[in-house]
Amino acid sequence: MKNRTSVLVIGGLIILALLGLVSTFTANPAGFIQKIAIMAVIGFVIFLVFRKFSNSSPQKKEQRAFLKAAKQSKKRLQQKSGESNVKSSSFGSISTLKKNKIKKKSPAHLTVIDGKKGKKKNRASL
Repeated sequence: MKNRTSVLVIGGLIILALLGLVSTFTANPAGFIQKIAIMAVIGFVIFLVFRKFSNSSPQKKEQRAFLKAAKQSKKRLQQKSGESNVKSSSFGSISTLKKNKIKKKSPAHLTVIDGKKGKKKNRASL
């Protein structure tokens, strides 16, 4: 039922808007065309301003950063595959390749945040 009433209200508004447009066009066609042109120009300017500010959205920056990282990763993998082919032909054994593939892990840069653990809240004084 709610859906039907909203459709009727919106339909009524559209009919009234069309009736107003037709009456304005018949009364003053030049003024009507001028008003429509002014509204179109203002709408276009608002669209351009919105588009300019929306281009610098974080999603676009993240997407660019992701694509850049993917390219770097692809280059790195291609370089490693080229190096591993050279190494495998020179060393020839699997055990030496496994030792060479083990890398040192970079240290995790974690910090400890000191809290106020010793100080208890006085819950009675709220």
